[in-house]
This record gives sequence, structure tokens and C-alpha cells, in this order.
Amino acid sequence: MRILMIGGTRFIGRHVVTAALARGHDVTLFHRGRTGPDLFPEVEHRLGDRDGDLSTLADGEWDATVDTCAYFPRQVQILADALGDRGGHHLLVSSVSAYAAPEGPGLTEDSPLAELDDPTVEVVTDQTYGGLKVLCERAAVDRHGPDTLLVRPTYVVGPDDYTWRFPWWVARLARGGEVLAPGPEDAPAQVIDVRDMAAWMVGLLEQDLSGAFHAVSPEPVFTWRQQLEAIAGAVGPEGTTLTWMDEEFVTAAGLAPGTLPLWSGDDPDVWMMAADPAKAYGTGLSPRPLAETARDTLAWIRSVPEPADAGLAPDRERELLAAWHARG
Repeated sequence: MRILMIGGTRFIGRHVVTAALARGHDVTLFHRGRTGPDLFPEVEHRLGDRDGDLSTLADGEWDATVDTCAYFPRQVQILADALGDRGGHHLLVSSVSAYAAPEGPGLTEDSPLAELDDPTVEVVTDQTYGGLKVLCERAAVDRHGPDTLLVRPTYVVGPDDYTWRFPWWVARLARGGEVLAPGPEDAPAQVIDVRDMAAWMVGLLEQDLSGAFHAVSPEPVFTWRQQLEAIAGAVGPEGTTLTWMDEEFVTAAGLAPGTLPLWSGDDPDVWMMAADPAKAYGTGLSPRPLAETARDTLAWIRSVPEPADAGLAPDRERELLAAWHARG
């Protein structure tokens, strides 16, 4: 199969390319040339910018196109204009954020979707992200037909995760000691290993499937406490402990958004982290144990510099732990 990869040098795209090549497919990368210019020397690279110059896609024909990086429907439209009918089977990576806020666990692919008050918005925020993904999905189906594949992942984790959300927790728990754990402990939590998701996506194309699928793990309800305990059990040295703090106490500390990555806090959409993976599992998605993902992520962390601004600073964590223990 000839696959056109939109992006392909960062995280999800990079692992999709790796999986496709391992299964003998012919891959073409379309990217800006800013990340990993030396990656995949064996494949054809076409440089351009999906927000501007797509002229390098003026010729060629592919059996499938994989788009992991569309945030606005105009990007989907521009790509469709550039490819015409030469892109083959289209796969768009969306998000479980595409759903309207569910009232409980068991979200299915047929659940109500988010709707934007202003469909022309061009700013990605917590309030617009999901609705924009819905508009991207609709544009893709409109331009590429009902056979379009829509993949809706939860947090994608594993080696090469440049977001440093999951890696921050792995690094912190690997240092051991007393670790601040923000409640509520029983909040739902799901992630998906990028390698499992990538191999499964290639499999969806090989099976010539269509429609929407969740890329989530484990089956609901898996809790935030279980997630942190699994990571700690995999990478934490002896003596590592989790000190659970009330959500209200942590919120009152006034931490900047993202300081405690993956934490749901008072998110009204928290049940999006309890999506039903049955449909995806039935097509071959087979997630590895979270402990394995944590160990492999730690190995990657040790090979790259950690961003200075990632997560909660050690001094601030110690201050909050001391304040928590000093409560009257």
C-alpha cells in the first residue's frame, strides 16, 4: 500500500510511519522539514506547509492518506483541494474531546458530539478544541466520502512524547520519595500507547475499514489513582509514596494550567476519559500494559533533555506537601 503521511516526523505520525514501514508499505512524507530532517531516509520526503504551500503534492497518487495534525476544518479542505481524488482512503486523527460532555462512563462512537457557537473560530482553547475536531471530521467525510476513517484517541503517551504530560509523571515518580498526587483519586483516566495506536491505525487501512473508532485504554472505569499507582509500580524506587490531596486544596494553590499534567481537576468533561474501546478492540487494537509504557517512556526520557518548564517544580511540590501536612 502507498501511504501519504501528513506530518510523520513527530510523535504520532513518526510511529505510524515506523509501523507502516515495518509492514512493508511504501510511505511518502509531507512535512515542513523542521523536525527530524534526518528521519526515514529510505522514504520520499515532500516539503511544504499545510497552511500555505502544498505545491509538492501536485503530482502522485496514493492508496491512503493519514492526517494526524488537522486542527481547523480549513486545513482539511485545503489538503483535499490539493489532492483531489489522488489521496485514496482517508484517515483523520481526531480526539475523544470531540464529544459533548458525557454524564457517565461508557462513551460510544455514536454519542453526541460537541458543537461550537461560532464555527468560524480560529483559536484553539479548552473550550474550542473539541468542537473544532468535530468540524474537521465533518469536512473530511464531506470531501473524502463515507469510507473516511476517524480515530478518536484519549491522551496519547509513550516514547517521543514531546508534550511532556505523561513523561513528566514518569520522570517524577522515577525520582521517588513523597509525590504530590492531586485528587479526586477516583476520577476516570485513560491513555493509549502511541506504538499500539500507530500499528492499529495501519491495520485499519489494511482492512479497508471506515467510520469512527476510539483509541483508548484500559476499558472503563480505570481511575486516576490506578494510573499513578501503575506508573509508580513500574518506575518508582523503593519507598516511593503518593500523598493524595483534595482537589480544593490543589486548586486553591493557584497553579498554572498544565502544572500537574493529565490531572482532571474540576473538568466537567472528565467522563470523556471513560470511553468504550470495544469497537476498536474488535478491529485489532491491543494495548500493552501501562507499566510497560511507563518503563519504555522512562528509557526515552533518559535519552533527551527534560524541558525546564515541564510540570510542577520540586521546590513548589515540597511547599505544597508541607502545607498539606501542616493543616490544623
